[in-house]
Amino acid sequence: MKKQLLLLLSFLIVFSLFSQDKTKVYVLNIKQEIGPSAWRHTQKAFKTAKEKNSDILLIHMNTYGGAVDAADSIRSKILNSSIPVYVFIDNNAASAGALISVACDSIYMCEGAKIGAATVVTQTGEKAPDKYQSYMRATMRSTAEAKGKDTLVIDGDTIIEWRRNPLIAEAMVDEDVYIKDIIDSTKILTFTTNEAIENNYCEAKVETIDELLKHSGISDYNIEEYEPDLIENIIGFLVNPMVHSLLIMLIIGGLYFELQSPGIGFPLAASLLAAVLYFAPLYLEGMAQNWEIIIFIAGVILIALEIFVVPGFGVTGISGIILVVTGLTLSLIDNSIFEYNTFEYGVKAVFEAFALVIISLTLSFVLSIFLGKKLMLNTSLNKFVLKKSQNIDDGYVAVKVKTKIIGNTGKTITDLHPSGKIIINNEVYDAIAEFGYIEKNKEIIVSRFETGQAYVKENI
Repeated sequence: MKKQLLLLLSFLIVFSLFSQDKTKVYVLNIKQEIGPSAWRHTQKAFKTAKEKNSDILLIHMNTYGGAVDAADSIRSKILNSSIPVYVFIDNNAASAGALISVACDSIYMCEGAKIGAATVVTQTGEKAPDKYQSYMRATMRSTAEAKGKDTLVIDGDTIIEWRRNPLIAEAMVDEDVYIKDIIDSTKILTFTTNEAIENNYCEAKVETIDELLKHSGISDYNIEEYEPDLIENIIGFLVNPMVHSLLIMLIIGGLYFELQSPGIGFPLAASLLAAVLYFAPLYLEGMAQNWEIIIFIAGVILIALEIFVVPGFGVTGISGIILVVTGLTLSLIDNSIFEYNTFEYGVKAVFEAFALVIISLTLSFVLSIFLGKKLMLNTSLNKFVLKKSQNIDDGYVAVKVKTKIIGNTGKTITDLHPSGKIIINNEVYDAIAEFGYIEKNKEIIVSRFETGQAYVKENI
């Protein structure tokens, strides 16, 4: 009976050991500047880890920092996570990276890694005004406090000890913070790996994720890594300045060719697609705001009104061009640029974005005119052109070209935008304005007559 019980107990022990699931570890790489894309990746990684019932979410970090708002969002996501979050600092966790690391449940660092230097700076590297430092000091302090504290009783005395000293977190932002034997009041605090371990800001020194997990007491595990999907990769490609320039050229070039051809066709579709590809990634990156996109759309509408409705080219058209350029330019600029940066840097950023837009617009006009001429002369397009001669012997009768009206005066019976109808000696002709647009009921003079159309000027 005893043998049977021992065998049954042994079987249950072995079965329990083999039936245990492997620890599921989901890895998120943050090895770029902290910004909107890092925040989007974090949201998707946490969602996927939860769906997969992961036991640990591990952040593999190597960053010099980035945007405060994105880092604060990631910090809040970590603090509110139902899944334990570890961070492996593989070289750097500076500035925004330090804030994210302090929020994690466990911090591990490799040999030679650093954590700290969380002062808010402008994009030129200058220290931001104190109101931003004050916010960052409080954020770092509250993040450290959120990791809890231990109550110790030593010789009858109750001692409360923070797991992560909030004052140390604040010293990573403010050089005025003094901590005995750690930092004086003239320097921003940055820990090496050994210093972080000594001050409870790092659990251990490890060189690999496998070593990290073994140190955590996890020997049987399965690692899965977050991979950005196709949409994320496309967004990353489209936010490249060179791609921005090409898209601007397509937007303007498409509009140009659409105006040169009757009806609505492929050029307009290409222009609209380029506009979507230009603004959508910038909107997702938090750069293009609704009002900036509206400015661009309003500009396009004004230009369309100028061409098809309002005679001549004046205030409406010029206003439309200004709005289009403004919308394209402002969408390339981070909206917080004048808050976290000096005025001089803000002006420089605006000028650089404006220069990119203007250069792209100029190239678009030049290439559109050049390509337009090339397409007309391209022999490969001959299959779309009538090549058979229409001889009189074959029954074709030529219509006499009415060159006799050259030099005659008449009146427009429609607006010439730039084409329309005119009347001369009670006969109606198709006409094209030589320069600009001519309103209805204006006196005109015929300057030439070609391909069945009269070319006219306003008779002033």
